[in-house]
Amino acid sequence: MARQKSKHPTRSSARQAKAPPIEVDASAQPPLGMPPARFLRDYWQKKPLLIRNAFPGFESPIQPEDLAGLACEEGTLSRIVAHDRARDAWLLRHGPFDEGMFPDMPHHDWTLLVQDVDKWDSDIAALLDAFDFLPRWRIDDVMVSFAAPGGSVGAHVDQYDVFLLQALGHRRWQIDAGDNPSTEFRNDVELKLLREFHPTHEWLLRPGDMLYLPPGVPHHGVAEDACLTFSVGMRAPSAAELLGDFVDTLAADADDGLRFRDPDLAPASDPALIDDDAMRRAIEALNMLRMNDPDRLGDWFGRFITLYRNAGEVMAAPAAESGRSRIEIEWDLQHGAALVRHPYSRMAWRKAGRGAKLYVNGQDHDLPVRDAKSVANAKGIDGATYAALSEAGRDRVHELLQAGHYSLAIEGEEEE
Repeated sequence: MARQKSKHPTRSSARQAKAPPIEVDASAQPPLGMPPARFLRDYWQKKPLLIRNAFPGFESPIQPEDLAGLACEEGTLSRIVAHDRARDAWLLRHGPFDEGMFPDMPHHDWTLLVQDVDKWDSDIAALLDAFDFLPRWRIDDVMVSFAAPGGSVGAHVDQYDVFLLQALGHRRWQIDAGDNPSTEFRNDVELKLLREFHPTHEWLLRPGDMLYLPPGVPHHGVAEDACLTFSVGMRAPSAAELLGDFVDTLAADADDGLRFRDPDLAPASDPALIDDDAMRRAIEALNMLRMNDPDRLGDWFGRFITLYRNAGEVMAAPAAESGRSRIEIEWDLQHGAALVRHPYSRMAWRKAGRGAKLYVNGQDHDLPVRDAKSVANAKGIDGATYAALSEAGRDRVHELLQAGHYSLAIEGEEEE
């Protein structure tokens, strides 16, 4: 006799059918309010999520005046966006700025944005530890924005994932989580602002709250009072950028002897025709470049992603300023010193054959797996970490120190 199916869904199927919420409280499980695996499964590049108390009791490590001071420094990437509500006109200015201008700024409707603040402030950089469930090479920077009351950068859309952490004050966010949001831009402003914006959700964020947005979700944030917002943005190269760099790499390394060949050529039935055989030979010529070689592809990507969108360069110190010899440096490391990684030094690694490749700002280095993993993940190298490296690993670290990727920090002394 056939078993009759239940008219009611099972508990597991009901759970699967229930859509994940768009708002959670993370007080008991910061910063996501759930295990990272669940967040990546249900939200990452799929749907927005408002996370209340992502950082419970959060206190901003910097103040608005600190950000204004940073925006005046040479080498920082900073912008001011101001909005004239009466004319719906937007003004964009690029820094660095003169510090004397800030006391004369209006009391409302403007925003200061500074990129790569994590490269300048170690307390901001430390926030990235909370995002270690993501590959570190995937994270671009922490942008910090100060907004006067009413300050905004307009309704816009990003093509990368972003976590918007409210650090000080309050900001009202609206998003369009609809299936087919309008993404046409206005043609009357310098900024890429949306021509139409139809919000489906609205929240007021207070310090410690965080909004996650996948790529392509229109959003608009307006300061309720003077506030700071930290934007943790991802690196998301376009397919065109990936293809362009890969092809350039293949072309630069290609043997000039690899050419289109047709030793099996038959008499042409039509001298102007590009036939199927010609296309097959063209594909064969391209395949000689080994575009689908996993190791070659992996090496290219490792170099590309550790160089992509680097805001600053790592420069070697002049020989006269290099200071200690290698023997002296190793003695220092044995007695409490440490090598601190340069904030613009990007590292990643991958397995390659029986060993590994360490990628540092577009350069690749052969190392044992344990060494590559240790160096790539370490913000700094102390004596114990250095001693645990193989001879090849210690040689590589010394070379990176000479190239400027590390500075020697000795307790009680300034870094060299």
